Amino acid sequence: MIKVVLADDERLTRQAVAALLGLEPDLTVVADVADGVEALRAVVEHRPDVVVLDVEMPGMDGLAVLAKLAADGHPARSVMLTRHARPGVLRRALSLGAKGFLAKTAPAALLAEVVRRVHAGLRYVDPDFAAAALAEPDCPLTDRELEILRHVDDTTTAADIARTLNLSAGTVRNYVSSAMAKLAARSRTEAVRIARDQGWI
Repeated sequence: MIKVVLADDERLTRQAVAALLGLEPDLTVVADVADGVEALRAVVEHRPDVVVLDVEMPGMDGLAVLAKLAADGHPARSVMLTRHARPGVLRRALSLGAKGFLAKTAPAALLAEVVRRVHAGLRYVDPDFAAAALAEPDCPLTDRELEILRHVDDTTTAADIARTLNLSAGTVRNYVSSAMAKLAARSRTEAVRIARDQGWI
């Protein structure tokens, strides 16, 4: 049996998907949870073969869960579900180790087949999502600019970010200014919003 952990904050969707996957003779949903934090707990407790994650969840989203699983070296393979796949989100998910990426509107039979494929070491990306990602221009920001924007919010200062990343405050300000110029953003908050909307951070 292929053990699956399912994480989705929409209860009806989660329960329906869990029930449909449970009908498959070779799949068993060992836990269905509502957010990323619970997903990580379920992974530790149940040691699943495959984790099915909603991209957008409150608190810790699917991408953050992917990053944590990768950092911890967990062997479970991941499948991402989403309603609206921005090309940057697809690219980031794949870079973090996701093996499957498909729409929530996909038939249950397709999701079951993707779980099997991913478990077998293969990949699956929704063709429409893949085509959109290929047509999208590359992110103009450097890895360091993206890293710094991930730490920007209404409460952090350049000095705060500098301490976290072992940089000088002046260096942080330079990177933020560069990112703002590249994105034609009027403020660092707007630069963060643009980068998030594109799925780059």
